[in-house]
Amino acid sequence: MKHLLATADLDRAGATQLLDTAMSLQQNLLGKQVRKLPTLRGRTVITVFYENSTRTRVSFELAGKWMSADVVNVSAGGSSVGKGESLRDTALTLAAAGADCVVLRHPASGAAHRLAEWLDGTGTAVVNAGDGMHEHPTQALLDAATLRERLGDLDGRRVAIVGDVLHSRVARSNVHLLSALGADVVLVAPPTLLPVGVESWPVTVSHTLDAELSELDAVMMLRVQAERMHGAFFPSAREYARSFGLTEARAAALPDHAVVLHPGPMLRGMEIASTVADTPSSAITEQVRNGVHVRMAILYHLLAAATEEDET
Repeated sequence: MKHLLATADLDRAGATQLLDTAMSLQQNLLGKQVRKLPTLRGRTVITVFYENSTRTRVSFELAGKWMSADVVNVSAGGSSVGKGESLRDTALTLAAAGADCVVLRHPASGAAHRLAEWLDGTGTAVVNAGDGMHEHPTQALLDAATLRERLGDLDGRRVAIVGDVLHSRVARSNVHLLSALGADVVLVAPPTLLPVGVESWPVTVSHTLDAELSELDAVMMLRVQAERMHGAFFPSAREYARSFGLTEARAAALPDHAVVLHPGPMLRGMEIASTVADTPSSAITEQVRNGVHVRMAILYHLLAAATEEDET
C-alpha cells in the first residue's frame, strides 16, 4: 500500500488485512505498562490539519508514538500557510525535510489525492484524514473495527447511517467500506440531506428512522455539520431531533444486540440522547480506542510492511 486516500480504493481483502493488523497490534499492547512497539523507530510522521480535530489528530499522534515514530504536528494557523504558502509548497517542504508520511486534513475535497500526486516519487506516503465532503477512510476503518469487535463478521449485517449524509465524508467512506465487507447499508435522512446521485450508491434509502429500527444490527448517527450548511436544510433543531434523533424510545426499539455509533463530536439532545450515548449498547468510546489501533495498522502497512517483506 503506497497511500491511503479513500475506502473506495480498498477491496474486501485489503480492508480485512488492515483490520486484522489493528486487532493484532491491540493484542500486542495488552498488559504493557509502557505502550511502545519499536516498529517505526527512525520514521517521521507529520500531521497537517487545516481543520480543527480532536479524535483524529490525537489518535494519529498516539499511533505514531506508540510505534516509536517521531511525530510532528503542523497546524495551518501556526505555519507558513498563514503567510500564503500553497498546499503544494507545504507538501514539498515537508517531504524535503524528511517526512516518511504526511497525514492531511483539508476542507477541499480531493486535497489528499493532489498531495499524493505532488509527492509521487519522493517516497513520502499520504494518509487522508478527511478532505472536504469527500472521504474519511480512517474513520470508516475504525468504525468497521468496532462493529467487528461487537458483532463479528459483517456479512449480511444491516447498518443504518442516519442524518446529515449530504455533508458527511464519514458516511461516504462507510458506504464503500461496509458494502465491501458484506454489510447491508441503509441511509436514513431527510431528502434535503441526501446527495445528488445517491441512488447509484450500494445502499437503500429511507426517510423514516422508526420504520428501520427493528431490523438493524447497528445504527451510526452522523454529526449535523452546520459549518458546511449555507441555507435551511431542516426546519429547526427540535424538528430534526423529533424525526431523526436517536431518542430513548427509538433505542428501545432496536434489537438487544444492536450497536450504536457516532463519529463525534456529538450534539447531545439533537442527534442522540445523552442516556443513549452512555448506555452499554453505545460503542462511541470504543470507536475512539479502536481509532488508535487502526491508525497504527495503517502506518505499519505504509511504512513498515514493505520493508519487512523485502528483508525476508
